[in-house]
Amino acid sequence: MKIILLQDVKGLGKKGAIKEVAEGYARNFLFVKKLAEIATGSGLKKAEAIQKKQVENDQLDLEKTQELADRLEGRAITLIVKAKDGKLFGSVGTKDIAKELKKENIIVPEKSIALENPIRELGEYEVKIELDHKIEAMIMVLVESA
Repeated sequence: MKIILLQDVKGLGKKGAIKEVAEGYARNFLFVKKLAEIATGSGLKKAEAIQKKQVENDQLDLEKTQELADRLEGRAITLIVKAKDGKLFGSVGTKDIAKELKKENIIVPEKSIALENPIRELGEYEVKIELDHKIEAMIMVLVESA
């Protein structure tokens, strides 16, 4: 049975996709939960419109992500922390880096900051930011004593 997905369905496809599925699966699960509808003439036109809009949204999201990566690339941020003999009282983690970037009007989710271990010593560190669409940027994090 040919159906049009009305929402993203894990393991099946994204919203607007036209799929061939078993009749029982469609009638007993997809239609009941309003996840899909039968692929008819008007439904196919609607699905094409949804797919076109999705492609436009994906392109726009990619451009925004690339713009953010360009703003981040090569940027240096300075974190002032308490330290004694080059060792920090505590550590600098992804939350601290995200907060410092936010002060500069750059919003990056903490999970995007690829920091293997928290920073525990003064110095310069190169940190990778992993954004959506597999776009990456490198920033310098300067950790200085207060």
